[in-house]
Amino acid sequence: MKYFIGYQLFKDYSFVESIIKRKEHISEVYFSWGDFPNGRNIQTNCKDMTPWEAQQKQIEDLKLIADSGINTNILFNATCYGKDSQSRAFFEKIGDTTDYCVENFNLSSVTTTSPLVAKFIKSNFSGLDVRASVNMGIGSIEGMEYVEDYFDSFYIKRELNRDFCKIRKIKDWCDKTEKKLYALANSGCLNNCSAHTFHDNLVSHESEISKMDNGYAFSGICHEFLKKKNNIFKILDVTGFIRPEDIYLYETLFSSMKLATRVSQNPEKILKAYIDNQKYIGSTLDLLEPNHTGTIYTYLLENSRIESVVSDESLKYIITENCLINLEE
Repeated sequence: MKYFIGYQLFKDYSFVESIIKRKEHISEVYFSWGDFPNGRNIQTNCKDMTPWEAQQKQIEDLKLIADSGINTNILFNATCYGKDSQSRAFFEKIGDTTDYCVENFNLSSVTTTSPLVAKFIKSNFSGLDVRASVNMGIGSIEGMEYVEDYFDSFYIKRELNRDFCKIRKIKDWCDKTEKKLYALANSGCLNNCSAHTFHDNLVSHESEISKMDNGYAFSGICHEFLKKKNNIFKILDVTGFIRPEDIYLYETLFSSMKLATRVSQNPEKILKAYIDNQKYIGSTLDLLEPNHTGTIYTYLLENSRIESVVSDESLKYIITENCLINLEE
């Protein structure tokens, strides 16, 4: 399996070096740019660098990645662009940014949630793969048919990750229509989360929201749900992540899988688990984004003790007697 790796800005070069060291296993490095809203925090809002310094460091990092021969992918994957969503100035800015990234960073693809951005890229950058973001939640052939004129490739809905039967049906359609299909391996989001769109929209507008006198904080319904003791025991059923140990089951289904590493406190740990070792001893949740290790404390979900039940139809994870450890006992 090869992987798409999320770029994260650090003041040093350790993460970039760890990516380059594993380049034979990496299809692309995906990144957000400047002040474009995206599916995570704005990259240049960095606590130990000014926005200008952060942008310069990102340029330097991405050039190192591109010079090593790794392709890159730019994210226009916010769920909302507000008043800019259809403006000419917005698309001119996207065009100028994409031009720059093609010229400097080995850009091979664009990931977006917007059919209009997808249409713009396909009309103006014929050499780029236009990819439907996992944030679109596409989980059916019908959903792909609706937008097949806009996209060349798709991230499958997180909730289908362990359903081999549905993945195969969708892959058959993708193969027949010459579309590419990918999956996000290490999402910590709750399946069918009722507040997912709301949360993604908050992230899209985080720059504006941060300037307001806000009455409430919102870190996600997932944290509130999993803080309830009875729900901790449901964690394997209400999430769709795939452990490093089980990636081999997907080698005939996906040529590459996405690893979420853009906000992890230790993204190299994720690379080591999925790429180097194909296994992990420790809290499974440390590998996920979002990471719920602190949320379920004083319990620890020990990855090496999770039981995998594999059939031709699906992959199922079971909490065994020893895998959910109460650290207070």
